[in-house]
Amino acid sequence: MDEYGPYDPTVDYGCEPAIREIGPEGKDTLTWKPLNMSRRDFIRGVVCSGVVIAGAAYIFPGVPNARADARAVERLVSLTVNGRKRQVEVPPNETLAHTLRYRLGLTGTKIGCNRAECGACTVMADDTAIYACSTLTHRVRGKDIVTVEGVAAPDGTLHPVQQAFIDEIGPQCGFCTPGQVVTAVALLKKNPNPTVDEARLAMSGNLCRCGAYDHYLRGVMKAAGRA
Repeated sequence: MDEYGPYDPTVDYGCEPAIREIGPEGKDTLTWKPLNMSRRDFIRGVVCSGVVIAGAAYIFPGVPNARADARAVERLVSLTVNGRKRQVEVPPNETLAHTLRYRLGLTGTKIGCNRAECGACTVMADDTAIYACSTLTHRVRGKDIVTVEGVAAPDGTLHPVQQAFIDEIGPQCGFCTPGQVVTAVALLKKNPNPTVDEARLAMSGNLCRCGAYDHYLRGVMKAAGRA
């Protein structure tokens, strides 16, 4: 240990460079550090320069801090869900399915594929069936959202679609049933008396892993004219 502190292994080496480089004129020139600088001084200079750069914020306190873009989307959103106005804080990239399930507690909206393929997350926005997993919450501000929890009557009476699905033994495992119900309700709102082909086409966006497609289709046709 010397006057500078703990032992420095660089003192065991001379001042000559570890690798000599060839200059453009073909002469041996030392291009990696000044000729009059020792190896030890060079290493200390590099360390000191790093300390200076790291402390620039303290040396120049007038540098402004980074600020978020003033045009950022507001996080507080007002939603009308099942006839009730709800205010919820939502980041701009959050999907409606996530907001309904994890912020509003409406877990009837299922998240299956989470990429707009299975239909388990189907809800209505202004009486139009949409995939909640691929719809940003901020995009439905001002729209009337209806989930499967809002399909039945306020007194608990089942919607004709729900009763017809039960009568036709549509639900098997039940995971796809909420999306099937909402899709069928949206169809009958716009077309109270669809043909079998029209009903099949409207329900084609809902996958049933149990294969109960005919049961759901018969339920739609049974509820037609009563919804």
